[in-house]
Amino acid sequence: MVFILFVSGLAFYLAWNLGANDVANAMGTSVGSKAVTLRQALVIAGILEFTGAVVFGRQVIQTLTRGVVDAQAFANMPQTLSLGMMSVLMTCGLWLQIATWRGWPVASSHATIGALAGFSLVALGTSAVQWSMLGIISLSWLLTPVTSGGIAALIYHLIAQGILKSPDPVSRLNEWIPWLSAGLVSIFGVIVLPQVTHPLYQVLQARWHWQLPEQDLAIAVGLTAILTLTTWSWQKLDRSSDAVSLETDATAVENQLALFQVCSACFVAFAHGSNDVGNAVAPLVVITAIFSTQAIPTAGAAAPLWIMILGGLGIVVGLAVSGKKVMTTIGEDIIPLQPSSGFCAELAAATTILLASRWGLPVSTTHALVGGVMGIGLSQRGQTIQWATLRQIAGAWGLTLPICMGLGALLFSGLQFLTGL
Repeated sequence: MVFILFVSGLAFYLAWNLGANDVANAMGTSVGSKAVTLRQALVIAGILEFTGAVVFGRQVIQTLTRGVVDAQAFANMPQTLSLGMMSVLMTCGLWLQIATWRGWPVASSHATIGALAGFSLVALGTSAVQWSMLGIISLSWLLTPVTSGGIAALIYHLIAQGILKSPDPVSRLNEWIPWLSAGLVSIFGVIVLPQVTHPLYQVLQARWHWQLPEQDLAIAVGLTAILTLTTWSWQKLDRSSDAVSLETDATAVENQLALFQVCSACFVAFAHGSNDVGNAVAPLVVITAIFSTQAIPTAGAAAPLWIMILGGLGIVVGLAVSGKKVMTTIGEDIIPLQPSSGFCAELAAATTILLASRWGLPVSTTHALVGGVMGIGLSQRGQTIQWATLRQIAGAWGLTLPICMGLGALLFSGLQFLTGL
């Protein structure tokens, strides 16, 4: 029991730092553009991250290795795998804490992969690591921000030319609202809606013998969301469009686009909680399974509810206590953001992640968001980009994998020495 409490504390420590860094960078664009305040961001992220993690984040074993290390290679030495998972928890927690102290937004998934590769090298040698996958991950450091930056620049150019720079921006926004609503719900809906509608579909099928295809339910929910957001936006714009000056009109447009950015921030928080919580609790799932069965868990094993609650709480507390620095880096220290530019950055990041998922590339929300912000900065002539901040971020990205590999190997060796395994 003491052992489980100890590793649970390590998982909470990692979840804390995951919230402070990974979740904070996802909310940074909304805070930096003033679409939401820091306190509002904490509430939004806290509720939606926790809900996504606890309700829809159970399939965490699949997120454990991402194809870098095969857990079944440890079938004859489950206790060694337990020590390895402990080294992963400690390595990722330490690196994310260091990065958060420095205000560096880094990818928790890459830290997890580095730590897994590091302890596997010590335990099984070079054959245990799929080096081709590590090469693809390294390539994603370049492709993700470049792709996201290009998409963000394109979206921002369309919004700037079509709305912001038009003689009557309020009227043009009124025409664009249905298209913006459709684009927002469609892009983020692909990430979020399947997670929301799947359990609802199971209930409908079990109790009322629902016969329609599952995707029809997701489409119906998506269309309802588009109509609701469009109607709400038109009503809000009508109430705020009675100003006469162009400057006030521009402010009204930015205020309206802030609504869209708040919606996108909610989607990001929910999707992140449901998908990336595995980086914090998957090692704990493996350790507890080995502790109770003395065998390697199967690939389809799911996490107990108490572990999901532990991960969700850790993420929320870490974001609330330690997330401000990374939010400031993303939202303010690269370029100044308005709701229009922040919305474009989040939409571009989501689009990039969807494209990468289609191609099977492991990418990071962090890289996509930073790339989106940078793309908007480059597209805005006369905008001052803080290149020193970008160099620090790029350096942290490049260091994440080798540092976590080395630290994972070192901590695993130390645990082996202490336990005699």
